[in-house]
Amino acid sequence: MKSACVIGWPVEHSRSPAIHRYWLKRYRIDGAYEKEKVAPEDLARFLGALGARGYAGANVTLPHKEAALRLAAFADEAASAIGAANTLWLDGEGKLHASNTDSYGFMTNLNEAAPHWNGGRRPVLVLGAGGAARAILHGLIAQGAASILLANRTRDRAEALAKTFGPTVRVIDWADRARALAGCGLLVNATSLGMTGKGDLDIDLKALPSDAVVADIVYSPLETPLLAAARARGNRVVDGLGMLLHQAVPGFERWFGVRPEVTPELKAHVAAALGGG
Repeated sequence: MKSACVIGWPVEHSRSPAIHRYWLKRYRIDGAYEKEKVAPEDLARFLGALGARGYAGANVTLPHKEAALRLAAFADEAASAIGAANTLWLDGEGKLHASNTDSYGFMTNLNEAAPHWNGGRRPVLVLGAGGAARAILHGLIAQGAASILLANRTRDRAEALAKTFGPTVRVIDWADRARALAGCGLLVNATSLGMTGKGDLDIDLKALPSDAVVADIVYSPLETPLLAAARARGNRVVDGLGMLLHQAVPGFERWFGVRPEVTPELKAHVAAALGGG
């Protein structure tokens, strides 16, 4: 029986089991997907014995993503560029490989939901400067975004992130985020603001063109206040659940040998597991 897991500290919050167990059942695979609570000081030991524990690989959640990349024998271009790993697998010799599928997940979801997001090559405004923002910047630049404005509550973090991506990314003050929407073709919330239990994003969309796309990585609630406000004024919206689902595809294929599909049924299944979003 093939097995994989998600590792984190804590790990109870992870939605990965709902996705992978659905696919195991859907494709009638004799496999398992488990949660493994791994303390930071135990990570190297756990990954060193991954195969001995019966696992073909693992997803990685906080706070292990950067450490997992360092511990891998091989890392692909995405993991190296983003500086963190969320997907691990063992090759035929037992060597640990690392990837980061967050950029793939975000861009696949964006391209499916709003295929013309870059049609006018207009500026993109990204809010946030954490790991998700790094993955999103990597994906946007790879797919031809000509100009990206980056705003974060702590400007120093945004400046540090922008330096790793070159002149395509320009930092603006957090206080200027609403004014910067004028002329943008895409707004991306890559912060946790708007998530259940977190603070509000608090951004006035008045300056945003009516044909612009608004994407949010938050998936609980499924329709955030940002997306509700954008939808009400006629903007195309892209929710965060699609990113979560699509980022899981490459790992499942690596571990179980089947490339799964992200379907409306899967989205409904995971939304139900989230309590309806």
